[in-house]
Amino acid sequence: MWLENKNIYSNRPSKKLDQKRYRPFKILKDIGLRIFQLELIEGWMIHNMFNEDLLTRCNKLQFKRQHMEPASPLTIINKEEEYEVEKVQKHRKQGRVM
Repeated sequence: MWLENKNIYSNRPSKKLDQKRYRPFKILKDIGLRIFQLELIEGWMIHNMFNEDLLTRCNKLQFKRQHMEPASPLTIINKEEEYEVEKVQKHRKQGRVM
């Protein structure tokens, strides 16, 4: 089951830049009353029981590009995450150019 992003706070700079759903998770147990227990990723500091409204059925992926690659491990420097840019897609100068 896909877990919806609603009510889950991440360290992204903006909610708009965050994922809409988080990877498919395995259901461990049906608690009842529309509540399911999921097997979460190690290190997630949230409770592992979710309402049915926050879960979406995971359909079989049809194309290769639908498979999500696992996120690369982050480098932490001075208690802050550091990312490495692979390439710059587009660049546009703004303001006055002298």
